[in-house]
Amino acid sequence: MRGQGHPDPAAEKAIAELDLLAALLDSRWRIPGTSVRYGLDALVGLVPILGDVATGLVSAYIVLRARKCGAGNSLVARMLGNVLLDTAVGSVPILGSIFDVYFKANNRNIRLLRRYLER
Repeated sequence: MRGQGHPDPAAEKAIAELDLLAALLDSRWRIPGTSVRYGLDALVGLVPILGDVATGLVSAYIVLRARKCGAGNSLVARMLGNVLLDTAVGSVPILGSIFDVYFKANNRNIRLLRRYLER
């Protein structure tokens, strides 16, 4: 529970599942010879419009699940802002996928959720 330093076991399990999904979207693979990681968001985003809509929906699902784990209104708003920014900028051909590689909205949102629930 919030305020005790850790979420309840059900929330912790959900966060672990969301963390795996976020990693798949944002940081599953590494560009050989570098420390730069990327995921399906950058790859699928190469498909005009449909790719960014699809990954945007999955990102929104992560935010909805975060809400069920106890994320407050201000955190949900911040997370949705990250998703909207990622989806909007990500929709720019090629440059959007480069942005996705570095912004990593889903990993960012999971970190925000963990910090919020640990307080």
